[in-house]
Amino acid sequence: MANDGPLKTSLLFLATLMLIVVLSTHSFNKMLVTYIVGILGIAGLLLPDWDYFNRDFSRWPYPVTSEERTSLAQLSGFQRFAYSPMRVIAYSLVYGYAMYKWWEYISN
Repeated sequence: MANDGPLKTSLLFLATLMLIVVLSTHSFNKMLVTYIVGILGIAGLLLPDWDYFNRDFSRWPYPVTSEERTSLAQLSGFQRFAYSPMRVIAYSLVYGYAMYKWWEYISN
C-alpha cells in the first residue's frame, strides 16, 4: 500500500470504537468481536488489488498487463476507484449484514 494514511485513520477509528464498546458494555468478548469485525472490514476495503478489480469484468480471469497497470497508475485519488454498481451492491449487502449482526451482538 503506497499511502498508509487511510489505514492509520481506519485503525485509529477502530481503536476508538473498541474503547467505547469496552467502556459501555464492560465485556472483553464484545470488544474482541468488535476488533475482529473491524479488522475484516478494513481489510475488505483497503487490501484488495483495485487495479485488478477496476478492469472490465470479462478481463478478470486474465492477468493485469503492464499497459493496464500503467494507465491505472496515472490516475490519482478518487479517479482510480471506478464506480461499479455491482461492487456497491455487494459491499452494501455484505457490510450491512455484518454491521447488523455486530450491533445485534453488542446491544444484547
